Amino acid sequence: MMMSSQDRRAFEALELRIRAILPEEYQDSYEEVEPVSMGSASLKYSQDGKVAWDEIWGSFCDLAMAGGPPHKGKLLLAASQQEIDAAPEGYRQVALEICRGIEMVTGLVATPSPVPGWVRVQCTKAMAAWLARAIVMENVSARCEGKMLYLPAGPGYRVEKEIKNVITSAAKACHYWRDHNSPSQQQKIAELFDNLAAESPIIQPAVAGHDFLAQADRLLRGQIAEKIRGTTGLEPWAGPCDGWLGFACPSIKSAIWMMRALVASNIFARREETVLFVPVNPTTDPDGDRVVRVLAQVHRFARVRRVL
Repeated sequence: MMMSSQDRRAFEALELRIRAILPEEYQDSYEEVEPVSMGSASLKYSQDGKVAWDEIWGSFCDLAMAGGPPHKGKLLLAASQQEIDAAPEGYRQVALEICRGIEMVTGLVATPSPVPGWVRVQCTKAMAAWLARAIVMENVSARCEGKMLYLPAGPGYRVEKEIKNVITSAAKACHYWRDHNSPSQQQKIAELFDNLAAESPIIQPAVAGHDFLAQADRLLRGQIAEKIRGTTGLEPWAGPCDGWLGFACPSIKSAIWMMRALVASNIFARREETVLFVPVNPTTDPDGDRVVRVLAQVHRFARVRRVL
C-alpha cells in the first residue's frame, strides 16, 4: 500500500510511540508475544482468615499491552449508583477489601473514592496514566485523573472473582511498571504522555460516576459506528458496553496491533478476542471525530503493517 510522505512520517512516529510506551523487555520483541494465559493463581489465607493477597503471585502473564492475554475475557464494570444503593454495606466491604489488597500487593495508598463505584489509588501522574491504560487493556475498568488511578468496585463483587480480578490486574500492571521499566524509561513514558496531551486531550470512556449518560452514550455510539464503518469498513459489534464501542477485526493479531496503536495515540482501547473497543465520551470527544479520525489512520497503518 502506497503512503504519502505525511502518512509515512505519522506511521514512523506511531511506531516509535508504541515502542516507547512498552516496558523495555518488550520493545524489540512485542511482535513475537503470544496471547497465552498462565492460568489463575489460587487464593491463600492468613491466620486471621483474610486473603493473603501478597502471597499469591510469583509471576504474571505477558502484559495485554504487549500482546499477552487480557486478564479477563469480558470487561469488568464499576457498579451503578442503583446497585450500590441496594446494598450499601456490601459495597463498603468490597471497596475496603479491594483497597486492602491493592495496598498489600503494590504498597500504594488506596481508599474508597467519593465517586460511587470506584476506589482510588495514589500514584505519580505518569504512573497513574500508564497503569490505567495497561489495566483497561486487561479488561478491568480503570481511569486516570492527575495522580489518581481509579479502579472499579461493586456490592456484587466476590472475593474469588471480581475482587481478585481488580487486585490481580493492579498487581500485574504495577509489577511491569516498577520492575520492567527503568527510571529512565519511566521518564520517557512521562514525557511521551505530556507530548501527547499537548497535541490532544486523552480520550477515556465515559463510565459510571464519570460523565456517563445513557442517552448521550447511545446517540454518540451510533454516530461513531456509522462514521467508522464508512471510513474503514469495520463492522460494529452488536453487544453494547457502556462507554465503549466494539468493532469486529479479522484476527486477534490485527485487534492487538490496532489496540496498541490507539493507546499510543492517547486514546484508551482494549479487546475481547477479535473485537476491538474504542471509547465513547460525549464530554471529551462530543462528536466522536477524534476517535474516528485516529482509528481510520490506525486502520490504514495496520494494512501497511500487513496485520489486516
